[in-house]
Amino acid sequence: MSKIACLDLEGVLVPEIWINVAERTGIDALRATTRDIPDYSELMRQRLAVCDRHGLKIGDIQEVIDGLGPLDGAAEFLDWLRERFQVVILSDTFYEFALPLMRQLGFPTLFCHRLEIAGDGRIAGFKLRMADQKRAAVKALKGLNFKVVAAGDSYNDTSMLAEADAGVLFCPPQNVVDEFPQFPVTRDYAALGEALEGAVK
Repeated sequence: MSKIACLDLEGVLVPEIWINVAERTGIDALRATTRDIPDYSELMRQRLAVCDRHGLKIGDIQEVIDGLGPLDGAAEFLDWLRERFQVVILSDTFYEFALPLMRQLGFPTLFCHRLEIAGDGRIAGFKLRMADQKRAAVKALKGLNFKVVAAGDSYNDTSMLAEADAGVLFCPPQNVVDEFPQFPVTRDYAALGEALEGAVK
């Protein structure tokens, strides 16, 4: 059977980037994630407005990211998963943020978005690759006759999980668990691996 595992990035394999930026800078308004605000474009507009108010530029955020690493056990889990599935990371992060983290994970395939950077380093805007890109990617892979399983933790993952042949939540907040009871919940990589592998037997 040809099978693909689609994983979210932040909260599943690596820490939440913007939460770490908030902790490093002391700007609490940057703590909001898709766990809090389901509309990703609205969330990003809010983040960029906060960055402008505080004079945060791309270099400041990349400096925080350079100090991050995968979550404990994430690299080993990814290696385990790649022996059993082809793996695609579907993320609402940006290529300009993700490179250092992808390097530490062995450069898995990543589909995400791009930032618009001004000449002075200010983040002027963002360009989504396409609307609801996680769900669209899973649908396209299924159209290529792959069996697709998916895992994520936030609101912006739920359409991907619903589109997949099997979707699993990984360490989600309680509000997402309550609103999407149809998805099984896992709390560690052993349970996640078991759920994903078991879904396509």
